[in-house]
Amino acid sequence: MSTGIRATVTFESPAGCPVARLAAAADVAIDSVATSVSADGAPMTEFLIDAARTVTDAEPVFSYGSADVYRVEHAGDCPCTCLGEFDCPIHRYLADGGELTVVFHAETFDQLQSVMGTLRERFPSADVQQLLQPPLSGSPDDQRFVNRGKLTDRQLEVLRTAYREGYFERPRGANATELAEQLGISQSTFTEHLVAAQRKLFADVFDDG
Repeated sequence: MSTGIRATVTFESPAGCPVARLAAAADVAIDSVATSVSADGAPMTEFLIDAARTVTDAEPVFSYGSADVYRVEHAGDCPCTCLGEFDCPIHRYLADGGELTVVFHAETFDQLQSVMGTLRERFPSADVQQLLQPPLSGSPDDQRFVNRGKLTDRQLEVLRTAYREGYFERPRGANATELAEQLGISQSTFTEHLVAAQRKLFADVFDDG
């Protein structure tokens, strides 16, 4: 049986991360990332950016269809470098709007606590979004990162209330009219927020942007 913990952590605009910096500069989300280690031990990442995007801070190493491939080396005060110090493998990057989300593996809870203590010391904005302990069901292609940070505060409140009160159960524990009244909004506004929240989350589940 597999051991360890898979952690999903977000950072608000970590200045030392070249992936987050380029994502912000190009105004594009970067999530097609491959990780390797250079000859001097520094972690390097490669990622795709639509060739139509203007990137002023870096030059692509080659083109791949309609996208350009960029390669950057992490050095200094970067969350990725910090994780490398603990030998924590990184499974996925997502850089969007300057915010960085990293999914990594820690062998034990003690190691995870040490890692998070160091990350929060160096990057006060570090926020744990999810912890999963293997074995995980499904193939690697079936395992999706769902970013609830896409939701507005109101959308998250509506979705959480609907879930808590049994709106998605059969038979339903509460209907839209009751939940809208509980939240102090109209039924149409409740439905609008609920549909918008589900659409955003389903886009992650089905890998549709």
